[in-house]
Amino acid sequence: MVEDKKKGLFDQKLSRRDFLKKSGMAGAGAIIGASALGSFLLPKTQEKTKEADGDESISFYGKHQAGIMTPMQKNVYFVVLDLEEVSREEVKQLFKDWTAYAAKLVEGDRVDTESSNTYLPPKDTGETVGLNPYRLTLTFGISRSFLKKCGLTQKEMAIFKDFPPFPKEQLEDKYTGGDIAIQACADDEQVAFHAVRNLIRKGRGKVTLKWSQSGFAAIGDRKSTPRNLFGFKDGTVNPTTANDFDKVVWYDGNDWLKNGSFMAVRKIRMHLETWDRTNLAEQENTFGRYRDSGAPFGKTDEFSDFSWDDKDKDGNYLMPVDSHVSLANKAGKKLLRRSYSYADGINEKTGQFESGLLFIAFEKDPQQFVDVQTSLGATDRLNEYITHIGSGLFACFGGVEKGGYLGQDLFE
Repeated sequence: MVEDKKKGLFDQKLSRRDFLKKSGMAGAGAIIGASALGSFLLPKTQEKTKEADGDESISFYGKHQAGIMTPMQKNVYFVVLDLEEVSREEVKQLFKDWTAYAAKLVEGDRVDTESSNTYLPPKDTGETVGLNPYRLTLTFGISRSFLKKCGLTQKEMAIFKDFPPFPKEQLEDKYTGGDIAIQACADDEQVAFHAVRNLIRKGRGKVTLKWSQSGFAAIGDRKSTPRNLFGFKDGTVNPTTANDFDKVVWYDGNDWLKNGSFMAVRKIRMHLETWDRTNLAEQENTFGRYRDSGAPFGKTDEFSDFSWDDKDKDGNYLMPVDSHVSLANKAGKKLLRRSYSYADGINEKTGQFESGLLFIAFEKDPQQFVDVQTSLGATDRLNEYITHIGSGLFACFGGVEKGGYLGQDLFE
């Protein structure tokens, strides 16, 4: 009993990363699991690479928030929160607390030093003790309603306005709106959930859950484009260079959103059973790309340049004019797509899969997304197989400097 107490105090003084380092366990890949049999190490010949086991921390501090330009992780836990009736100073303090928590979470540390009094609830919920951070990133955004609730309407921007209605969407109130968005991405789903759980726990009494969604991305390696549940690659034309990000993603105004970005979020239900009855040729015509290679029609490489009005030698359009890729390309606007698939069991009304896409796109101006979605409109062939049921627009702050806090330029 005495030994157990000593061990508990010893563990509390060490972060997860320090514990792993001091124990000689280089990464979660070295730990098979903790059960009644305890943990044990893999032989040296079976040690995994850092890319496989996620033994990398991504600093919470920097010019931009992480989780935007960061190469996609395999999992997301996304949550939208509503503000309670609290003062602006209370919200400001919450953002300071979240900054301190987030900086520790992405390093794989506990959110706070534990008390030696075991009759008090632990400060950290503990489900990631012994795990690496798995490239955890936390990205925070606020909506226009947040500004109103905090009495900050003088900080509103002309370009930061709610989305107009789009054709064919069937938005559900429970997946629409909200005041604060938190995107937690990691190569381990429990790490992502743990981060959001502890942030919300810290904000109890100030925020309540509006809606949440967990998701996954089929990433073979960090350079490959994920495939959605229809089997097609999603995000091929994303910006890749720093110059591209400056042109497409980073807000370039000199105000409280400097170095930040706008996040468009759509929850899209995918009708898998209908899609699965569709022949491959029609599936490819729907997207305007070959399924296996991801290349646009008439090309052999996924990343080949193309235009919606490309024609063959006989003057025929290479891709159907109502294909998803053709209509999106016709808008002439680019986005950073960072979307994740989801599978939430069975839809009680239809008895079919409740599955789809958590569409997340970053852009320097929300009009970029509006133009693309408007171009898709009612004629997009993909409309037969999807339904937009959730929507939100959030302004994601610029990065945080050490000693500063989230949204500092907004509050001060």
